[in-house]
Amino acid sequence: MNPDDLPRIPDDEFRSRWERLQAAMANARLDLVVAYADDHAVAGPAHARYLADFAPHFEPVCVLVPAAGDPLLLSGPETEALAQLTSRTKDVRVIREFTHPDEEYPFTNPISLRDAVAEALERTGRPLRRVGLAGLEIMPTGLHQAFVHLFSQWDSQGEGVETDDAEYMVTGLRAIKTPAEQQVIRYAYQLAQAGMQAAFDAIHEGATEREVAAAAEFAMRSQGSEGMGIDTIVASGPNTRPILARTRLRELDRDELILLTIAPRYEGYHAAIGRPVVLGEPDAEVQRAMEVATEAQKAAAEAMRHGVPGGDVERAARQVVEEAGLGEYFLYSGVHSVGVIEFEPPIFGPGNCIPLQPGMVLSIDVPLFHAPWGGLRYEDGYLVTEGGAEPLDDFSTGVLTLE
Repeated sequence: MNPDDLPRIPDDEFRSRWERLQAAMANARLDLVVAYADDHAVAGPAHARYLADFAPHFEPVCVLVPAAGDPLLLSGPETEALAQLTSRTKDVRVIREFTHPDEEYPFTNPISLRDAVAEALERTGRPLRRVGLAGLEIMPTGLHQAFVHLFSQWDSQGEGVETDDAEYMVTGLRAIKTPAEQQVIRYAYQLAQAGMQAAFDAIHEGATEREVAAAAEFAMRSQGSEGMGIDTIVASGPNTRPILARTRLRELDRDELILLTIAPRYEGYHAAIGRPVVLGEPDAEVQRAMEVATEAQKAAAEAMRHGVPGGDVERAARQVVEEAGLGEYFLYSGVHSVGVIEFEPPIFGPGNCIPLQPGMVLSIDVPLFHAPWGGLRYEDGYLVTEGGAEPLDDFSTGVLTLE
């Protein structure tokens, strides 16, 4: 692997993102957008990664995007040097609100949140009247209260600033992937496929779930993955029944269902492949469920075309499962976007009428869970094109068994 040959997002694309967000801000009459990010799975890093290519670690950050000019990245004292080294915006300020009350940093001089916001506003040359907040669902209560207090008493006359939820404004920028993003995501799917193959190769009677997960993650790390979008899932036997599983020390046994979900992160972007496999001979109910889920995924892929409402694509899969009498196990929306979050908007359940557009990268994820025999998912990524849906991996599907 030559790192110089691997795809990356170019610098000028980040400036384009800032300008697109600022255009959306102008339409919404916003003077400033505050985008919160942290290192919490699964969505924590998303806003900082998309707007600044910065991956938070240990401390949270905020990206301040003014109505004009470059963004400002707010960090804690331990993040400052890392952010200056790796982020695409070099204006980094340490704020007191991100310092730990029990920690001392004698050579750091943090500024107040008010001073940081004032500096961002200097780039616009206009007063602050409306602020958009993104990341509210994960923003700590204390920080949110600090923003509310700051904006409620912004100027010397005590006149407040109106705040609005800007989450969908920011995530909406990510719905259609640029050619550079598509290349990065394609490589992420190559990594996912390598991880899935390594997992299959590591499966044998007596191997533990964690040994299989380790083989998958080693393969992906060796080829350039920076980590996982979600923790690698290797679940066997009764551990397959829940929608979410934690990989355990359970040993694999013959003729039982094994569920694999592989989701590497590369340059901030994700891919996800999900497969069930049986070491030996599958139970008749498990084999039928595998066949039905495979047909459902195929039906959704054939329906995935430019201009088709996303809900129609999801319903195509759901209908196959319902007609097979397994509809009660199709427990969540089966089509979602993939990007700087492994599971990000737009998310298409059967009631979603948003039409698909070329450049969307979507995961068809057919789930059958909470069943008496366990649970499984078939999940793969697709690029929406003018002519249909282009698969982003070609890993085996159908009834998968190992000897």
